[in-house]
Amino acid sequence: MTADTGAEEANVELVRGFWNALGRRDFDAVGSYMAPDGHYVDVAVKDIDPGARGPEQTAARLRLGLGPLHAYELHDGPIVASGGYVITEHSETWTWEPGVSVTLPFTSVMQVGDARVGRWWDYFDLATVTNAAPQWWLDHIAAGYR
Repeated sequence: MTADTGAEEANVELVRGFWNALGRRDFDAVGSYMAPDGHYVDVAVKDIDPGARGPEQTAARLRLGLGPLHAYELHDGPIVASGGYVITEHSETWTWEPGVSVTLPFTSVMQVGDARVGRWWDYFDLATVTNAAPQWWLDHIAAGYR
């Protein structure tokens, strides 16, 4: 095993821990994986929302969107590492209320350094969410986390 391979494996393990915390909806634990200046962006809305910076904003942003869900399930997918980048393909089933849910595919790109996530950009189809979400949730999201 080369030094780069060892670092990549460590980065993948860090990201697996990150996803495990998200799967439990332990938003503070997810935030703790972020660097103090780590940047989390939902790319589908990056032109209107700059995203979150650091552990606390990341946890707050996740709590805003996923906290009010009736149920949440994360479905693992492939993970690929190259240097300081870890890319995952996964899906998440969001259930707002019984009978109202969507399974949303994601590709997530993370830059990892010093055992923290410095950049987390999520790529997904915004229409998949907005077409499935109830109005109360859309209103809740529009109010923001700040």
